[in-house]
Amino acid sequence: MNRPRTNDEVRAAVRAQYAQVARAESAASCSPGCCGPSPDASRALGYSAEDLEAVPEGANMGLGCGNPQAIAALAAGETVLDLGSGGGFDCFLAARKVGERGRVIGVDMTPDMVSKARANAEQLGAANVEFRLGEIEHLPVADGVVDVILSNCVINLSPDKAAVFREAFRVLKPGGRLAISDVVATAPIPAELQDDVAAISGCVSGAADVGTVEALLAEAGFSDLRVAVKPESREFIRDWLPGRGVERFVASATIEAVKPGGPRAASGCCAPSCCEGEVSA
Repeated sequence: MNRPRTNDEVRAAVRAQYAQVARAESAASCSPGCCGPSPDASRALGYSAEDLEAVPEGANMGLGCGNPQAIAALAAGETVLDLGSGGGFDCFLAARKVGERGRVIGVDMTPDMVSKARANAEQLGAANVEFRLGEIEHLPVADGVVDVILSNCVINLSPDKAAVFREAFRVLKPGGRLAISDVVATAPIPAELQDDVAAISGCVSGAADVGTVEALLAEAGFSDLRVAVKPESREFIRDWLPGRGVERFVASATIEAVKPGGPRAASGCCAPSCCEGEVSA
């Protein structure tokens, strides 16, 4: 029986896989071994043709499992943090919504991805976007400076999800919110998948079930928890590891939560419109 992988071994396996993707000419080299339906299928996740045309070539690497922009309700002037920012796709879309007064920070643990995202930002001339190298369990971000945290099919890859949510809570302002698309377990994941490198980096074996996600969010201090599973996602998930039947064990979901406090909580409203006119620090 194989020994369990350490957290550092899990991170190394994921980093190696996505470094390969970042260096590739096309995200087609990603399958099997990482998540995402392909750049061409992003419209099926809820991105518009305008979204796809608004980013530099290579920014949309087809690595997501949903569209966190659809639930983020971003407003002008907000500060946004993207966990596992990859080539910068969601960061660049967020930058358009928060405008010149806003700010977007992308964090990724893979140096090749950060380099690719920075090159894409330079090509786009995105002055309100920056990319930082770091682990999402140890964010290179100050306390209480972020309005919204986005993430697209990344937290499942972390071997320490409790640390991810604690860090997310730390960097959010009171009243700040999570808007996450990720993969959750819908059935017990078989032992043969749990230590499979392709399943680890392919957003399968590291997925937690809904109850665990909710418990970890609550333990971190979040309120207004909402986890909505998307059964239709199994249509593209089966292609992540063809022939392995992984769609029977995981599905994509939207994950929302709020850090208590702030003007939105005081008014009983969690929408950005409640704070219209405020300027983020």
